[in-house]
Amino acid sequence: MNLDQTFDKVLSRHAELSAMLTGEAGTTDAHSFVKMSKEMAELDPVVAGIRALRQLQSEMADAAQMMTDPAADAEMRGLAEEEFYALKERLPQLEREVQLALLPKDEADEKNAILEVRAGTGGEEAALFAAELFRMYERYAALRGWRFEVLGGNDTGLGGIKEATAGITGRDVFARLKFESGVHRVQRVPQTEAGGRIHTSAATVAVLPEAEEVDIQIDDKDLRIDVFRSQGSGGQSVNTTDSAVRITHLPTNTVVQCQDEKSQHKNKAQAMKVLRSRLYEAERAAKDAERSANRKGQVGSGDRSERIRTYNFPQGRVTDHRINLTLYKIDKVMEGEALDELVEALVAADQAARLAEME
Repeated sequence: MNLDQTFDKVLSRHAELSAMLTGEAGTTDAHSFVKMSKEMAELDPVVAGIRALRQLQSEMADAAQMMTDPAADAEMRGLAEEEFYALKERLPQLEREVQLALLPKDEADEKNAILEVRAGTGGEEAALFAAELFRMYERYAALRGWRFEVLGGNDTGLGGIKEATAGITGRDVFARLKFESGVHRVQRVPQTEAGGRIHTSAATVAVLPEAEEVDIQIDDKDLRIDVFRSQGSGGQSVNTTDSAVRITHLPTNTVVQCQDEKSQHKNKAQAMKVLRSRLYEAERAAKDAERSANRKGQVGSGDRSERIRTYNFPQGRVTDHRINLTLYKIDKVMEGEALDELVEALVAADQAARLAEME
């Protein structure tokens, strides 16, 4: 199906929805009305773009005809030529906007996100890097006006973290962070290294769309819930009651635990939130596996085992290996300030790959 046929199909569906919603095509029940209203709202900007594009193409055709009309005087032909080239200059941008609007929507893009950061290979240095990454995302969230809530963690007592989980709430959270999933590698001289040798360590990042109860159904009989005493680095962080909660989803052997809250009830609620999100993401990944395998220009699979980025401190650079982009501003990236440059480039690359599939 070429683009013009796609445009006709969208316009036809929009007209069909309009007729049904206004009662011209019969009555609809409340559930169907809500569903169709949502679809109509999603199509409205696409239809507006198609109509604007076709209007521009029509005006270009009129101007082209005027340019070659032997009956028109030189001044009219000159004005028509100016108009034609002015319209032609606007055409590519308008075509791109319409094509982007036609790209299939990822339903999860509008969701909030669960961020999980874990230390990988590299011992304490990896744990320190994991902690820095976690803070980088916290600062980035603050700069974008998002809410960043720590849901759980396990620190090393030396400034590093073995793992940490946060809930991030705001506009377009998952849409902007979903390409962060994967292995982040760091190259630098550890503070404990007397010989000044550069070490390579890694941390794993997973960004999951936050799932609601309606997104994923979990049967109570599929859960094993254990309570235990919180473990910490010492002092007041260690509870004296069994408030920590570990939940195991038996069919998938997915294990989640939360111990940061003093209340067992709150820890259970937080653990269930993370569990729902992990199961929802696994379900999405399974559905998308075949489509993703067929995408030649895919930016990233979201696989946590995929090495996606290297942070080289001696050279002050951050390199994203999926799009071959290097920024020589590692300090600003780690502060969250320049992370948007990587995010924007990844989103653009993904859009370009998907647009290529449409052609």
